[in-house]
Amino acid sequence: MLAILPRRTCTRLVLSSRSSSCLPRSRPLAPASTRTFLSWFKSKPKPGAAQAKKDNQPILTEDNLFHPFSQSPFPAIRARGEAIRKLAPCPVCAAEHDGVHAHTKAQPKAVAFECPDCGWPTHCSEEHWKEDEEHQKYCSRLREVNEDEHDLRSGRKMREFELPGPQDTEAAISFANWDVFWYTREFPSMDTERSRRHASKILTYPITVGSVLHQFSNLTLSNQRLTPEGSRSLAALRTNLHVPPGAPETPEAAATKPQMRIFILGARAESALPPHVWEQLCMLFPSALFHLYFIGPQVSLPKPASELNRRPTKKGETPAESSEATSAASTTSSEDTTSASQEQAHQEEEKPVYVPNVYQPPTPAPIMRLKRTRSSIEQYGVPSYTVPYTPQLTITGMQANYMDVHAQFQETFDPYTDCFFLFSPGFGFPSPTSVNEQTGEPYLQIASPTEWGPVIPLLLASKCPIFVTGFSPADVERDVQSLSTAPEVAGEFDWVITPGPNAFGSEKWEVADFDPRVMVKTNWGIWGIRGKRRDVRETSSSWLPPLLQ
Repeated sequence: MLAILPRRTCTRLVLSSRSSSCLPRSRPLAPASTRTFLSWFKSKPKPGAAQAKKDNQPILTEDNLFHPFSQSPFPAIRARGEAIRKLAPCPVCAAEHDGVHAHTKAQPKAVAFECPDCGWPTHCSEEHWKEDEEHQKYCSRLREVNEDEHDLRSGRKMREFELPGPQDTEAAISFANWDVFWYTREFPSMDTERSRRHASKILTYPITVGSVLHQFSNLTLSNQRLTPEGSRSLAALRTNLHVPPGAPETPEAAATKPQMRIFILGARAESALPPHVWEQLCMLFPSALFHLYFIGPQVSLPKPASELNRRPTKKGETPAESSEATSAASTTSSEDTTSASQEQAHQEEEKPVYVPNVYQPPTPAPIMRLKRTRSSIEQYGVPSYTVPYTPQLTITGMQANYMDVHAQFQETFDPYTDCFFLFSPGFGFPSPTSVNEQTGEPYLQIASPTEWGPVIPLLLASKCPIFVTGFSPADVERDVQSLSTAPEVAGEFDWVITPGPNAFGSEKWEVADFDPRVMVKTNWGIWGIRGKRRDVRETSSSWLPPLLQ
């Protein structure tokens, strides 16, 4: 065999056989602990880095999002469950007591039993839960909302809330539906239905506005959602929202354009959205300037500047005592820090963890005060603020009824630069405060003197388009039917957008605390009107009397 192999190979085989028989097999050497010159410049790990990394880990994993409300790890969800137990009636008891007089003692019991499939308090007892065959029709929706609420608080990184920057001038945006819009706007990929629900909920307000006003809107004459009168109104607005055909959509083109004013009346949750969410509206119109006006008694205002750095005071403590305590505590900083933390914890205990949405949504919590936020009460005479968020976007919020500030704008409305948006105004709902003295029945809110009654005729008189949304097909139909009975409204408007679904409504179900069977979707439908335009026609002079001819 060696005669066949080359000489070099033979030598190698002989040496290897000798070394293997004479030398013991050595163990692999352990790596020596050496310290190079560059290791002197490496930063040492901070003492709390490991703990911070541990704190950033999600509280709940994706396969552990379902929890009954009473066993939820989050206080807000547990508090919501308690609120539902106090407000919601048992559906089985309600069906049995439909014929019982309201003043009798036999009334439906409140819910107390939590459905094991959805985790919501739905019935007064397990027996009634088993008897209710209708519950299975909406049980899956309730479980979906349960998991969505836990996912929002799970602590994971919410990639669906990472919003893209300016749009490429060479790329067109499609408003066909959420999927195509997210793709053409280069949003992060929405890989799950839950991500779609989260993203659509926060974006439904600005994108609904943008989808109506944009030149590539999905509401067109061809699909009969846009009327000829509406086409004229939107054409007037789009002259200031877009550049002439062939010109690039750049911010420099906005230098010679007037500011586009969007009045959002009856604003509630939309006024509490972070400004960078509303900035997505500006990304759709790179060559336009926007001024958003949130007007309504439930508009969220920023915290006063005086409360940002103020030391928390004890219950019943006067400002003078607080200042004396602050000066005295300057000598004992450690004791002051301890007492301040205890006072802050006491205030957090007094603050309600969850406010139920009983018929009328609660006023949102105060929003964050930005660097350029300034008070506007001297200008408008009502609690208000203005923040120039970017050179392209200015936001003003007024916590007042529209009638209190109408005089500030009535002489300045222009159909080329102004429009109104009313998100779920509830025109067709009965008024909780106004009653018709003749019939004894409550007015509809569109005719109520304390709600929308005096407002809508003023908006129609401005000849600016008015866009209205609804949270369900029944809500849209109810609001549209109320137009025909409202004084100074019936017969005084032209249709701009016919009633129908909104492609950019929220895909997340919103459940009512007073009855978990009531579920809606924010901005499900949309329609629009404008004050009736009466053209002046010229006639011949043949009708004049002979003396005037």
